Amino acid sequence: MIPTNSSYYYGPQGEAPLSRTGYVFLAIVMALFTGPAILLNSTVIIVTLMHKKLRQPLNYALVNMAVADLGTAMTGGVLSVINNAEGSFSLGRTGCVMEGFAVSLFGITSLCTVALIALERMFVVCKPLGQISFQKKHAVGGITLSWFWSLTWNLPPLFGWGRYELEGVGTSCAPDWHNTDPHNVSYILAYFAVCFAVPFAIIVASYAKLMWTLHQVSRMACVEGGAVAKGEMKVASMVVLMVLTFLISWMPYASLAMFVVSNPDVKINPLVGTVPVYLAKSSTVYNPIIYIYLNKQFRKYAVPFLLCGREPWVDEEESEAVTVVEAARVSPS
Repeated sequence: MIPTNSSYYYGPQGEAPLSRTGYVFLAIVMALFTGPAILLNSTVIIVTLMHKKLRQPLNYALVNMAVADLGTAMTGGVLSVINNAEGSFSLGRTGCVMEGFAVSLFGITSLCTVALIALERMFVVCKPLGQISFQKKHAVGGITLSWFWSLTWNLPPLFGWGRYELEGVGTSCAPDWHNTDPHNVSYILAYFAVCFAVPFAIIVASYAKLMWTLHQVSRMACVEGGAVAKGEMKVASMVVLMVLTFLISWMPYASLAMFVVSNPDVKINPLVGTVPVYLAKSSTVYNPIIYIYLNKQFRKYAVPFLLCGREPWVDEEESEAVTVVEAARVSPS
């Protein structure tokens, strides 16, 4: 059973917007993102529960993001794989609403958590309010707010303000960007402003302040043979990766949605409408990769967990140490 308003996704004779091969290809693409996303986000959650050293304020936010991304992968990702493999959305109207609500809830919570992490880094490094440390109560408060904020703005379609509808090639659901009813348009505009624009503004402002502060510090002094510059580059690399993945994942989706809202008569090819959807869902795999690779604490526990106990970095360090010792032995005194 196809939900209402399906004429956008199916032709006048009811033909599907993609061939069978096209749907299978999309199912494979989503599987390639969804499988690693489930594995990596689960790893972040499990290793944090296993190791007390990881239960620090910042890591609370990282785990919250992993929970949200895992939720997105388990609902939107898995269902997209199944529905594309079948070539249609087979869960009916109720299933469409529930999927749209769940994916939106988890997705916006993840975005809000990225904004929370941006604020945490800015407060720790820049200290705009003096010597105020980011503590457990701040992390818990921010996490609670991220879920409350997302829930507040994703519940209205269940009660008549806005609605969840099929999108792209008709195998997944999301807030209805195409309906021109003023009641629906008002919800979409408000949703875009508070659920995308606000987190994005916080991320950009926080990291701009962070990078400016680090730049000023590195200009004033080079501490311990370049430690400040090295620290700046490390933070900068994480900032660049976070902002890039944020933009790559969400900007096309948000831009297309606003373009459709502002040009209600425009005809968008269903496949063109699907690419931004999958880019947004692919964000669930980027975040754990970034933090497992660049966060030394997580890497120390997550990599051995994924490799069944093997620690490649330890092997490399031991190899380097042996090389140095051997070099010292053969060098002339």
